[in-house]
This record gives sequence, C-alpha cells and structure tokens, in this order.
Amino acid sequence: MRILVTGHLGYIGAVLAPLLASSGHEVAGFDADLYRGCDFGPEPSGVVGRIGDVRDVRAGDLAGYDAIVHLAALSNDPLGSFDPALTLDVNAEGTLSLARAAREAGVRRFIFASSCSMYGASGTDDALDESAPLRPLTAYAESKVRAEEGLFALAGADFAPVSMRNATVFGASPRLRLDIVLNNLVAWAHTTGRIRLLSDGTAWRPLIHVRDLAKTALALLDAPEDRIRGEAFNVGNDAQNYLVRDLAQIVSSVTGCDVEMAEGSSADDRSYRVDFTKLRTAFPYLQLDWDAERGARELASAYRAVNLTLADFEGDRYVRLRRLVSLIDDDVLDADFRRRSDRPDPARQPASG
Repeated sequence: MRILVTGHLGYIGAVLAPLLASSGHEVAGFDADLYRGCDFGPEPSGVVGRIGDVRDVRAGDLAGYDAIVHLAALSNDPLGSFDPALTLDVNAEGTLSLARAAREAGVRRFIFASSCSMYGASGTDDALDESAPLRPLTAYAESKVRAEEGLFALAGADFAPVSMRNATVFGASPRLRLDIVLNNLVAWAHTTGRIRLLSDGTAWRPLIHVRDLAKTALALLDAPEDRIRGEAFNVGNDAQNYLVRDLAQIVSSVTGCDVEMAEGSSADDRSYRVDFTKLRTAFPYLQLDWDAERGARELASAYRAVNLTLADFEGDRYVRLRRLVSLIDDDVLDADFRRRSDRPDPARQPASG
C-alpha cells in the first residue's frame, strides 16, 4: 500500500512512519517541519518526505496514494488556546480540505489522529465509549470534534475515513514532547529531583504509548474498509486509565523522587475515563504492550542517555507552544504559523513528490 503520513516529523510521526515502512508499505511524508532541529537523540529518519503545509495540499499532490495517515495538527490544549481561530483553521478546516482533496484524488483510506480530549468534562468515573457525548472544553478538542464530523460526512463507497480517538500519548520519540503528562512528570523528576503536580491530580487520563498507537494505525490500514469506514475508535487500553496523582506516584516509585503540589494547584476540569472495548473487539489480535510504569522507566533511561538538563526542560526545544512562540518572536514564522521563507506562491500549486 502506498501511504502518505502527514506530520511524519512530529512526536508520533517520527515513530509511526518508520513502523509502516518496516511493515512493507511504501511510505512518504509531508510535514511543515515547524520543529526543525528539536531532535531527541538521532534525527527522524527512514522516510522520504516533502516540507509543506497541509492547508495548501491539492488533489494533484495526492495522486497514486492508497491511504493517508493524518497526524499533522496544532497538537495540544495550550497551543490551541494561544490562537483558537488558527487552531480551528489548521486542525479542522485543514483536515477537511486535505480529506476532500484525497477523495478527489482517489485515495481510499483516511486515518485521522483525533483525541479522547473530545470527551472533556465527563462528570463521572464511568468509562466512556464512542457513543458518549462529546463535551470539548478547549479549542484543540473542539477542532477535533469538527474535523471528525466533517470527515464522516465525506464517507462513501470509495472513501473510508476513520477516527482514532487517541488516549494521551507517552514514551520516547526522536521528536520528543515534554508537554504531555507522563513525559512531563518523569522530566520533572530527572531534572529537578522532585515531581511537581500543577493540578490536584484528581482528573482521569487514559494513556497509550507512542509505539502502541503506531501499531493501531497499522491495524486500521490493514483492516477491511467496511470495518473502519465512518467509524471512531477510542485508542488505548482499559487498564491504562489513570488518575493523574497515581501517575505521579508511579513516577515516584520509578525515580525515588517525592511528589509535591504546585502552589495554587486546583482541580483540572478535563477529566475522562475511557472504554476501549470497541477497539479490542474489532481488532482482537492487536496487542498493546506498554503501561505507565514501563513507560516511566523507558523515559527515565532515555533522559539519562541524552543528559536531559533543566535548561532543556524549561526551554523551547521539547514544548510545542514555547517553540512556536519563539519562532514567531524571531520572525521565522508569521502569525499563521507559516515559515516566512516557505510561504506558497499563490500562482502555483505544491509540487507532487
């Protein structure tokens, strides 16, 4: 299968794209490369890609692809809050523009990386399945809701979109992020000798390792179209629903560091415990291997291996919002998060590759 992975140079894409290639697929990448130089260890490698913005892709750029795995997005709640309108433009309108171009080009599958954050404030400790109400509390979550709704409206006999409502991802990657919960907690421990909770820790979070997420995308690509067309799957493992305070204790047991509450910490309204029965039933052979303790050990070892410093932790290299704000301040990006040197010429379409 010939597959285009958008966001192939990002946190997930740097793991997912090489996995698809090693599984026998012909894989190409497409990425804005906003995090150029923000490598954690070796540079992402193994997949040839083009640099560009998904908002500029047209049908002619997608000819010959069998599937798209769409990861490219403004990737978390703080980044979404920085410019909510831009988040909707990139994550919702950009996704739907890409999907319409894909359908026009004859691409049959469209794997969309969405988020369990769409469930928002669940108001319950019960696990939520895919039929639960969507209560997005942030621009990021709202953008995923709108994109998913629009994608399913495009579904048809010749176009099979599927939404991966991913749990919160963790684990080492060549394009590491420290603005996600388990990665962040282990980084606190490694760089400061303590674990700081910025909330009271009572919120639920489902977790999934980046490699397990990549394996799930591969399963969706290999599945019969009728099994995935117009479907949403919560992506994770029932056993990997955690209270944030329990994650902190897991990190404490792995690192030997004490847990402390930040001054003024309060409850996080974003709290959702998630049911993954649908994924497990549809793909009984899919084995998700990682839990939080194993992930914390992996992260602690990886941080030691590269000698992650407090300056790294507090800098912009591994935190998406800090990095993009820094690039805007340095006049590398404009207010639309486009590289000033890479802006498309409106008189021509992006070249195929």
